[in-house]
Amino acid sequence: MEIANYTVTGMTCGHCASSVREEVGKIAGVTAIDVDVPTGRLTITSSSPVADAAVVDAVDEAGYTAAPAGAQP
Repeated sequence: MEIANYTVTGMTCGHCASSVREEVGKIAGVTAIDVDVPTGRLTITSSSPVADAAVVDAVDEAGYTAAPAGAQP
């Protein structure tokens, strides 16, 4: 099991989090997604490593910006 954390900017409500969950959930291997709107934290659990670019692209598709935790989005 792999766990990865990201910072998402631009989310303001539960609908935003739902959109991010929906797009990230399409990535192969993702088994769980936790989105915290107030902090912008996105935590992904997967059965195998997921490329950061795939997550960033999925969040972009949802209409937001993401970066690996600790990096500037």
